[in-house]
Amino acid sequence: AGLRVERRFVPESCPRAVRPGDFVRYHYLGAFPDGTRFDSSYDRGSTFNVFVGKGQLIAGMDRALVGMCVNERRLVTIPPKLAYGSEGVAGVIPPNAVLHFDVLLIDLWNSEDEVQVQTYFKPEKCPRTVQVSDFVRYHYNGTFLDGTLFDSSHNRMRTYDTYVGIGWLIPGMDQGLLGMCVGEKRIITIPPFLAYGEEGDGKDIPGQASLVFDVVLLDLHNPKDGITIENQYVPESCERRSQTGDFLRYHYNGTLLDGTLFDSSYSRNHTYDTYVGRGYVIAGMDEGLLGVCTGEKRRIIIPPHLGYGEEGRGKIPGSAVLVFDIHVVDFHNPSDSVSITVNYKPSNCTVLSKKGDYLKYHYNASLLDGTLLDSTHSLGKTYNIVLGSGQVVVGMDMGLQDMCVGERRRVVIPPHLGYGEDGVEGEVPGSAVLVFDIELLELVSGLPEGYMFVWNGEVSPNLFEEIDQNHDGEVLLEEFSEYIQAQVDSGKGKLAPGFDFEKIVKNMFTNQDRDGNGKVTAEEFKLKDQEAKEEHDEL
Repeated sequence: AGLRVERRFVPESCPRAVRPGDFVRYHYLGAFPDGTRFDSSYDRGSTFNVFVGKGQLIAGMDRALVGMCVNERRLVTIPPKLAYGSEGVAGVIPPNAVLHFDVLLIDLWNSEDEVQVQTYFKPEKCPRTVQVSDFVRYHYNGTFLDGTLFDSSHNRMRTYDTYVGIGWLIPGMDQGLLGMCVGEKRIITIPPFLAYGEEGDGKDIPGQASLVFDVVLLDLHNPKDGITIENQYVPESCERRSQTGDFLRYHYNGTLLDGTLFDSSYSRNHTYDTYVGRGYVIAGMDEGLLGVCTGEKRRIIIPPHLGYGEEGRGKIPGSAVLVFDIHVVDFHNPSDSVSITVNYKPSNCTVLSKKGDYLKYHYNASLLDGTLLDSTHSLGKTYNIVLGSGQVVVGMDMGLQDMCVGERRRVVIPPHLGYGEDGVEGEVPGSAVLVFDIELLELVSGLPEGYMFVWNGEVSPNLFEEIDQNHDGEVLLEEFSEYIQAQVDSGKGKLAPGFDFEKIVKNMFTNQDRDGNGKVTAEEFKLKDQEAKEEHDEL
């Protein structure tokens, strides 16, 4: 009888079958026709590893393995002439023995093999592929050719992070990762001489084992990389771009290269506010925020050495490339003053607003991005103030100077001359630049600085007597008040505009009532001009 081979189990897919010259790893049970077992690789706990068709096996086995697939099981009957013949093997196999082998093929390779790469998913966009000396982060499942899992980064819940092509990896992996895109998935099959060789790794990987890695690439950069800026939207008019030392307010979404969101200012409903170029943010961001316009949107891709480095932070893994999609809301510099643009000036513009003048004006207030904060038009009445008296933010007091009735201007106020770092709860964000569109409707000239009341004509020499109507040598607040009211009504005197009449009068009276007893005597009574003269004389 000759050699008999029964294919007991054949796997559905058989990409490759044994040919003479191949190296195989297989398990077997050896028995005699009566069922007595004489040998088993399972008992030794390791496969039988050998070249096929090179005379290293008994002739029947050399022939019986040809054409076999990985995971195929064969029952092989070998006659003595193709086994140990009439000699047998002393103490193990008697002469002229027919041998039965139950064989399971585990692994198969050839010394001519190379690394095999099969890409089964490739993203549409692939701006960059893995090159020698790049640093990558990937997930993998490692199996043997028969599908047995020996290792998985997924089980450890962390990526495998390494340089490629510089000998940190087994040679087959160094080669198999080249040309990969972020998001790509490949199966990399590596023969043992490009993996752990004859010895294995001393742990889970036996000697002479082919390895199959199912890899998904999550991240890729090179230590030489700088940041990458992709402009997504730049406003048509951009009068000013951010520079080192500017203070920026911006929104951002932060993702990893594979699209995983790790942070967003939108979710906090608050811009991120910082100085740029001064080391307050990661180096890549410090650089990426320079040269932007208000309203600009850009994508900033930051390699880990300009981000959070090998350690990572929070939801950001170590050695991760960061992708920030930013939207610049506004920026200013601490040295900025108020910027005034006149949009309309009437032809007759001689009377200009000055400190102390009483102004009535309309305004629209907005942020740099156009968000409307407030408008007097919606209230249907003007906003009225005394200029330079601290009734509005400093920047507004500056922006309303030297304006004539009918003039329209745009006043841009940096936060340090506006509402500062705190803003106004629920209305004005902290550190916001404000834009006011103003129209001056009315101007009542104020009095010289320091005066609350002036005479339009000559002052009566008997002023005290005129005020002291009941001639008792004392003036009370009521008498004083009636007198001033009469002077204003008759046009002989003028009060500082924009203030409460009673407050001004009380103020003037208190100034005269030097001993504070609620009455003014002739001794106490002096005009402001006389006071100035006396002080001057004393000097």
